Parts: sequence; structure tokens; C-alpha cells
Amino acid sequence: MTSTSTQNDAHELTSQLWAMANDLRGKMDASEYRDYILGFIFYRYLSKRQERNLADSGLLDFTDTETSSNPQDVNNAYARQVARDGIEDWRADLASDQGYAIDPEYTWTTIVNKVRKQEIRPEDYPNMFAQFKANALLNTNATEDFQDVFDDINLANSSLGSSTSARTKALSQLVERIDDIDFHDESGHDILGDVYEYLIAEFAGNSGKKAGEFYTPHEVSRVLAKLVTYASPDSSKEAREVIEYASRPFMVYDPTMGSGSLLLTVQHELKSEPNEPESARVRFFGQEINRTTYNLARMNLMMHDVKYQYMDLRCADTLESDWPNGMDENGIDHPEFFDAVVANPPYSLKWDNAESKLKDPRFKDYGKLAPKSKADYAFVEHGIYHLKPSGRMAIVLPHGVLFRGAAEGVIRKALIEKNYLDAVIGLPSNLFYSTGIPTVILVFRKDRKTNDVLFIDASQHFEKDKKQNRLREEDIDLIFETYKNRQDVDKLAHVATLDEIKDNDYNLNIPRYVDTFEEEEPIDLDDVNRQLAEVGEEIARLEHELAAMLDELVPTDQTDDDNQ
Repeated sequence: MTSTSTQNDAHELTSQLWAMANDLRGKMDASEYRDYILGFIFYRYLSKRQERNLADSGLLDFTDTETSSNPQDVNNAYARQVARDGIEDWRADLASDQGYAIDPEYTWTTIVNKVRKQEIRPEDYPNMFAQFKANALLNTNATEDFQDVFDDINLANSSLGSSTSARTKALSQLVERIDDIDFHDESGHDILGDVYEYLIAEFAGNSGKKAGEFYTPHEVSRVLAKLVTYASPDSSKEAREVIEYASRPFMVYDPTMGSGSLLLTVQHELKSEPNEPESARVRFFGQEINRTTYNLARMNLMMHDVKYQYMDLRCADTLESDWPNGMDENGIDHPEFFDAVVANPPYSLKWDNAESKLKDPRFKDYGKLAPKSKADYAFVEHGIYHLKPSGRMAIVLPHGVLFRGAAEGVIRKALIEKNYLDAVIGLPSNLFYSTGIPTVILVFRKDRKTNDVLFIDASQHFEKDKKQNRLREEDIDLIFETYKNRQDVDKLAHVATLDEIKDNDYNLNIPRYVDTFEEEEPIDLDDVNRQLAEVGEEIARLEHELAAMLDELVPTDQTDDDNQ
């Protein structure tokens, strides 16, 4: 878990970078400039990581005045040996080990040296990214992780500058300023990953509704992560072992992963073995339809030291292209199953609910397909399908899923009767950048021993923060502790039996189960009349005083003005 001091340091560095971004981007929209600053920070990270790998490898020959602890010395030794041996074997070996390779002339150290000596050429930046892409193809196992990762950096964008030289100057300013930042906290720990995630949040806050495509507020992510990493006393043995005892890697999947922050938050909520890297505890799976956002997720996970071997991320339409795995070329289904599924899908998305999808194993067991104009339940069914028997899912959806009828009513009834629905948690409105509507978290489990449903109304537990409402630490704790305790709490929670839900015709609207009505204090009419009488007397007194002042006023004689 990240310490408070480290978080403060990361926030401070993020503020510096955000101020720098606002200074450098000129008239460019914040959401557009995001790709440049985050992309170059990521390139710096990959280059510095390769530098460390080379320093530790023992393969470099240093002169008597050089050391493996000096970045410039490592860069010089690498360049000398490539000049002697040729680049091909070095590229192949580095790509095999890291998943990518950066040539000596395009390392971050070399580029910064060129910038500071004013020797950078306009072609250096496009050549740098082009060579990185070509080298990434050398490791076929890592191609999906590194190929095209910098494709969203448009070096010809006129918003950077009206000429090639102006754009080169703008990019060089960015490189120089990023290089000046020390991405370590006061204890010397690398906090680049935390800074990167905070920057994503800053760009989300300045992107308005566009942010809904790639960012779930961290506080909401924490609630979802806590829910899927909690093993209640009635959980299956397998669920308890993988969550509490790290009996094997914990497999988590986000079918609409955005920037990947939600996946990382799940990792933070799991306990790691002593001396075990946090990232070794989890295997990450995710899919995202937007290529720019998909690239952002790949960068985000790797910046948090998630090895490419530990993550399987893809760019595709989740509802159209079932993944992980799904159908092979012979039409045989080979699904992957997970310990946890977390999701904040686009709300009430239009989708192709062609009748043929009733044969899809994800959707075929619920009687109806989600309506064409609202794919909310299609995402629910997709997630449940990919859960292990011991798995659990937490998904954020609009309130309409609780009570809308027709096909959604049929699907909702089927989910309840299959005993998958574990809890319904109402959240405050205006938590998300993309919408101000109140939302709900639905929690599903496949290892439930009872058939009741916990309802929590947390809609009034928040604080206003700038443009959005925000869940405080005590609000997150309240939701999670109420979920763990699973008991009735006046004005907050109710454990509803299946019979209650049937009596409500499978309508899950939270006010039907949690009464939050607050009676107003009785009005003392005698006291109200007394106050009215006092106000009347005060008005009469003031009117009397005003009349007396008006009587004392003397009209101005016009002739007096003329004689002055």
C-alpha cells in the first residue's frame, strides 16, 4: 500500500507537472496534450528501465573512469559496444528480455543530450518512435504490449506549432522539463507510477464528459476493489485461499478497462507475501474499444511495474468480440474465468442485439437480450459468464437497471433467481466526470450460501469537491463495513429476503427496501404566531421612525441653487 507521505510527494510532483503542462501546451486542449506528456513520460520510463537492465546485466564494458551507476556512462558503454558488435543482436536480446529495445541513438539520455546541446533534428522524434515500433516486433510474445503504444502521439499536429521547427522546439521543451523532474519521494522510492496515475486523474478532471471514456474516480475504484477482494465467512474455500493466502496468482478482469486504474486498485487491495513485488500477486486482463485509451492502460500498468508477462490487454469491442478467448475458428468456446471482474461500462450504450446473440453462451441463459438502446445488462451477463465459481464481480451502472421493465425486467428476475446478486449499493450523484446522475454498484457472487440481497443507500454520504462530489475516506469505510456486516442499519441498509423481492415484482429500487425518510420536527403554531406578532410590531416601529424622518426633511429651494 502507498504511504501517506509518498502520496503527498506524488501529489506535489503531479502539481508541478500539471503546471508545466498548462505552461507548454499553449492553445492545445488538455485532453489532446495528454497524449504528449504521458507518452513522453512513458518513453522516459522505458528507456531508464532498459538503462538499469543494461547496468545490471554485466554485459557492458566500462572504462576506468566509468561506472554502472552513472546513466551517462551506461549510455556511452552501450553505444560503444553496439558500434563494435552491430545493433541486430542487441535489439534481439533486449526485445527477448524486456519485450522492447531502444537503440543507443534514441535512448532518453541521448535525446536529452541532443536537446540541451541544441543538436536535436526535426526527424529525431518520428525516427525515435518508428524504431521503437520496429524493435517491438522482434518479440512476438510482447508485440501486443508494446507495438503501436506511441501511435497516438501526433508529431505533425499543427497545434504543437505551425512549422516543423516550431513543433520540434515544443517537443524539446517538453523533453527538457520532464527530464528535470525527480520522480522519487523523500525516502528515495520511485513514485513515477503514482504520479502517472494522478496525472491521468488531472487530465480527466479537465476533459469533462470525455473523461468517462477512460477514467473511474479513484474513490469509486477503491470501493469496487474492496468489494471483490473481500472473502466473507460464507465464501468458498477457493475464494478465501486466493484472496487471503495468495495460494496462486489472483486473476482480475475489466471488460471496459479505460486507463487501467481500476485494475491497479484491485492489486493495491490484495495482500502480498513478504518481499514479494505487489505486481507478482495479480494477473491482469482487460479489454478496451478505444485505441487511445487502450494505449493509456498499457502505459499505466507498466509504469506501475507490471511486467508484460503478467498482463493481457486487448483493443476490441467487448460485447461483439467475446474475450478473453471465446470462440475459436471452429466455433468452440474456450472462455477464461476470473477471481474478480470489475467494470464501469458506458451507461445505457447502444449495441447490436441481433437475435443470433441468444445463442451466445454469455447471453443465452437469461430469456431475453438487453435492449438495443441499453447494453447495461449485456455487460453484467458478460462479466458473470467469465467469473470462476468462486468469483465475484462489482459493476457500476445507472439506477435504471434496478427497475426498468420489459427485457431488462426478465433478465433481472433471472439473475436474482440464479442467486448471483449479492448486494445493491446506491452511490451519490455527480461522482463521475461523464455524468451527474446517481449510480449504483451491483455485486455478484457465484458462491453464495443464502438467497437474500443486501441493499445499501449511500447516496447522502459524500462531500462536494470542486466540480464533482467525492467519496471521503469515512464514506468508503462506511460502505465497505456495512457490506461486510450484512445487517439492517436504520436509514442505511436492509437485508431483503427473496420473498420481499418477489413481493416487489423483482423491482430493486433502493427506496423500496431502505427507508431514508426523515420526519420533520413538529411545528409549534403558538410559537410561530408569537414570532409573527413580534415581526409585525417591529415593522410598525420602523414605519413610525421612517415617517418621523421624512417629516424632518426640508425641500431644497431652486432659487438657492441658482444663486450659488
